[in-house]
Amino acid sequence: MSGLFYMGVQMSFEEKKAWAYAAIAVIGYSVYLAMVFTAGSFRPLTEVDYAPLMLATIGGAIVAGILTGIAIAVAAPKNERQADQRDREIERLGEHVGQAFIVLGGVGALVLAMLQSEYFWIANLLYLGFVLSAVVGSAARLAAYRRGMPTP
Repeated sequence: MSGLFYMGVQMSFEEKKAWAYAAIAVIGYSVYLAMVFTAGSFRPLTEVDYAPLMLATIGGAIVAGILTGIAIAVAAPKNERQADQRDREIERLGEHVGQAFIVLGGVGALVLAMLQSEYFWIANLLYLGFVLSAVVGSAARLAAYRRGMPTP
């Protein structure tokens, strides 16, 4: 995997997981959107039975994340799996950056609920917030691994 993204540059165990989780989030959400748009091609999107599709892609992403984490751990040498202080700080940075999108999605969904919008839009805004949290949080982690931690 390191050769694919960085032409032979070594990646830490945690950095590999960040790449995998970002990819899983994007792929899972893309599959969900494709299914919803396909199901709604001849009717309004708000009439699509989106809940089973959403639950299936969220569940699939969770399973894919677990299996990918296991595969990365099995492929990594035992001494590489140990997170050091830098890994913990980068993880914290990614969590802080990603949480902003969970909050924005939650506030947006709250506003939509107050406006009595369709459940479809409320649920999809929350899902988008979770996906953006995973992608942007992973991007922050990857940037910190490659460029270093930001200084205050």
